[in-house]
Amino acid sequence: MTPPATPHDSPLGRASAYVDQYDPALLFPIARAPQRQQIGIHGQPRFFGADWWTAYELSWLNARGKPQVAMAHVMVPCDSSHIIESKSFKLYLNSFNGTRIDSADEVARRLREDVSAAIWRGGPVQASAGVRLIAPDDFDRQVVHELDGLNLDRLDIDCEAWEHPAPDLLSAAFDEQPVEETLSSRLLKSNCPVTGQPDWGSVQIRYAGPQIDQAGLLRSLISFRRHNDFHEHCVERMFTDIWERCRPARLSVYARYTRRGGLDINPWRTSHPGPLPANVRTARQ
Repeated sequence: MTPPATPHDSPLGRASAYVDQYDPALLFPIARAPQRQQIGIHGQPRFFGADWWTAYELSWLNARGKPQVAMAHVMVPCDSSHIIESKSFKLYLNSFNGTRIDSADEVARRLREDVSAAIWRGGPVQASAGVRLIAPDDFDRQVVHELDGLNLDRLDIDCEAWEHPAPDLLSAAFDEQPVEETLSSRLLKSNCPVTGQPDWGSVQIRYAGPQIDQAGLLRSLISFRRHNDFHEHCVERMFTDIWERCRPARLSVYARYTRRGGLDINPWRTSHPGPLPANVRTARQ
């Protein structure tokens, strides 16, 4: 039996040939389950959600050989069995560069089918990826907006935990009336688990329930600063820690990471089904 692929088997941190002819085999899936098991998630997670990807460097040739460009929004449901390693996604997108394709609709179809197959690692596709292309005529309509919510960064606090996520910093007022709040921070940072390169982001927490201590919440977010993990797993760890420590009735955690290699990844996890958050980039993206 072939052993499961790990991040260290991926193209990350390795010299790579940049293929400019369409090749869906370049996509490198990584199973979600091992990282989820590390935070006590076995089987069906307690959350719903998706991972929003934005591809800023998408180009192909039309039937007459003229280059075309677009941006792509790709939505990966969080109940898929795999994520896609980001460098492999970049290599895959580059493989369109020298490929003649009749229309943008055909590009979107290939993206949808290839990503859907990869996130289920060739098995039956239980939930398809969503794909939307943004044409150049619509580039200037793309909105830049910071995450809504009361800014935690206003707090003047001492911070001493940067090495590993510190859920023990979280607490809530269980003996007081419940509240409903939206909180945000621009101080999120974690590191790539293979290369160690920094990943910068902003995060938004929406919840209803016992009021969460804001200083402790900000310190817990800052504690990811030297933590090595993929964006998706960092957000799932944040969600799990808040859910277990603060016991909200409802919770969603949404992070928007700055782009690297022409891609940004924006995971969203929520305790209750509902509409996806607006896929609007922040100023740093």
